Amino acid sequence: MRIGIVGATGYAGLELLRLLGSHPEAEIVVATGDSNAGRSVAEHAPALAALFPTLVYQSTEAILTSDVDAVFVALPHGHSQPYVAALRERDVTVIDLGADFRLRDADDYPQWYGQEHQFPHLLSDAVYSLVERHRSQLPGARLLAVPGCYPTATALALGPFVDAGIITKEQIIVNALSGVSGAGRSPSERLHFPRLSGNAEAYGLVNHRHTVEMQRELGVSLLFTPHLIPVSRGMLVTAYGPLTREMSTAQALDLLRTTYVHDPCVVVVDEAPALKDAVGSNLCFISARVDPRTGWVIVMSAIDNLIKGAAGQAVQAWNVSNGFDETLGLPMSGLTP
Repeated sequence: MRIGIVGATGYAGLELLRLLGSHPEAEIVVATGDSNAGRSVAEHAPALAALFPTLVYQSTEAILTSDVDAVFVALPHGHSQPYVAALRERDVTVIDLGADFRLRDADDYPQWYGQEHQFPHLLSDAVYSLVERHRSQLPGARLLAVPGCYPTATALALGPFVDAGIITKEQIIVNALSGVSGAGRSPSERLHFPRLSGNAEAYGLVNHRHTVEMQRELGVSLLFTPHLIPVSRGMLVTAYGPLTREMSTAQALDLLRTTYVHDPCVVVVDEAPALKDAVGSNLCFISARVDPRTGWVIVMSAIDNLIKGAAGQAVQAWNVSNGFDETLGLPMSGLTP
């Protein structure tokens, strides 16, 4: 298939280039990035030079007239809507990595993203593309809304317990650690090396934008606190939920294993996963512990925020939508060490 990548100069866009550049069903014919238009991919990202010795970045507008079958869009929140609408008018399949089509209710956008949605009629067409939870909706889908990294790690961890009614739908707490690549390439004071190195800090307190995405996907109310840590990649989520019935740790782990027995990208482990376990892969590592003293369950998950949390998830969902093997073109092992 002829593929275009919009926003191919950012971290998620570069990861899309890396994954799709080796995908047997993908031929990348257009890569856009306004700040690097006219510059070669090999010059901008030497790590990709062997895959793309001649591909040159074009302006974002070029995607609107390109001969493509599918377009992966990796633009900042709020920027993809007009491109997605124009591409869908041409019946081009769109896989959007941003938040612009993740939420069904247009009223959520002014509250959580500070702006009205420009094309609310398209929201009902978008399939929330967390494969493990929405696989049956993906075959033949033409507008794929790729979940955020925090919601991915959180929904995969908590989903089995919420769906089975084993934890309450209120008083759920989610704490998360993320590598700085999740903040994108744009420089900021928080990402300045002297401040970042050897540091850790919470941000987006109380009203982080991914909160509403988690709540809508799980059908719960939760308190979410993300933390920035001085690593390039990786995400570790620790979530807490009050149990509605007695349960042992062994039963909690059995529930996870039963839920994900047919999901090749989810690995349930006995011990608490480490942030580095998933780095470099499209895997999500999950474990759980029950605390009988408090009557709460602790569920932990680890992903690579740029792969399973972004580009890899997009490719995985696109694979399913086309009837390809789910893991085609995806790294299924992490980096050691």
